[in-house]
Amino acid sequence: MPPSNTPPVILFGYDSSPFTNKVRLALRLKQVPFSYVPVPSMMPRPILRSTFGLTYRKIPVVAIGREVYCDTSLIIEALEHYFPVSGGWGTVYPKFDGIDEWVYRGLARGFASFWVDKPFFRTTTGLIPETVWTTSFGQDRSALIGHPLDAKKLGDKLPQHLSNLDLHLSLLEPTLKSGTWAIPTSAPSLADISLYYQLKWGLDISAGKGVENLTGGGMRDTEKSVTDSIFNKERYPGIWNWFHALEAYINSLPDLEKTVDGLKSEWKDALCGCDLVPVEKCLVPTSAPEYTDLDVQRGLISGAAVSVAPDDIGRDDPTVGTLVKIGIEEIVIAPTERGELDVRIHFPRLGFVVRVVEGARL
Repeated sequence: MPPSNTPPVILFGYDSSPFTNKVRLALRLKQVPFSYVPVPSMMPRPILRSTFGLTYRKIPVVAIGREVYCDTSLIIEALEHYFPVSGGWGTVYPKFDGIDEWVYRGLARGFASFWVDKPFFRTTTGLIPETVWTTSFGQDRSALIGHPLDAKKLGDKLPQHLSNLDLHLSLLEPTLKSGTWAIPTSAPSLADISLYYQLKWGLDISAGKGVENLTGGGMRDTEKSVTDSIFNKERYPGIWNWFHALEAYINSLPDLEKTVDGLKSEWKDALCGCDLVPVEKCLVPTSAPEYTDLDVQRGLISGAAVSVAPDDIGRDDPTVGTLVKIGIEEIVIAPTERGELDVRIHFPRLGFVVRVVEGARL
């Protein structure tokens, strides 16, 4: 049995967020119990700011004890670190033919982050019903992206995005037609849950399933088939069979999620009982050691005042704080805007821009 002295895991997200569901799938594969705190699909999210001093606006956010992780690419690696196979937990990197997970780990992470989470996500986002963009959700995402969104123009692009979905599935079919998981592991891996969460979300949101949660009640859910002519058993039998096999596998596992009211103190009390991880151990292990020379040249040293923001969207809402630790893949800061709990905030470096704040050290 897994040990009982593990840190509590709190997932902040909303139900129609595909990336929230990516983390849910990883937690279920790993069989890690966690509390789920629903937050709005749109800003503001006062609970994250008041509790952690976190101004980062993307979702999900995961607290593992008092270490707070942003972006699914790092969240999942942190879960693998804190809840390892050696401790009796499941994994998103199962072995195959006795080969260690490090052999394919980079490929699985790259598949998830640089195919599914980016071009595939742009395609599935294009399947969102046109009317969604006329609600306050459209205004919020205009602020996130940095320019106004034209609902009609987005609606007119639906045939293009359906064609792009067809292209993605055509590229994937030969691999999944083999009858194995996305990587021929003994059980589903990160590659499987990454593709599944995004495809499932695209199929659902295009039909109007989840739009009520997405728009904060601005629309009602519908069930209008949009993708059936593209994704069906006859056209893509390999992906179809893989999709339903993975769904059955996930459903066969116990669901250890506990939804909690963010306004109640139960989850905060659990975090208060945790200690911060020692600074020298606060980075997720990587295949290469830290290389600080280039960071020092940029002023990225312990104690420096830095801002961290995504390099794509959400750039106007950086998180500012004191640099605690920086590694080859990860940066850890203590937020300047202190919340109710003393925490550290972790960001991946790839996909994010880290800058020294003019003026010096905090």
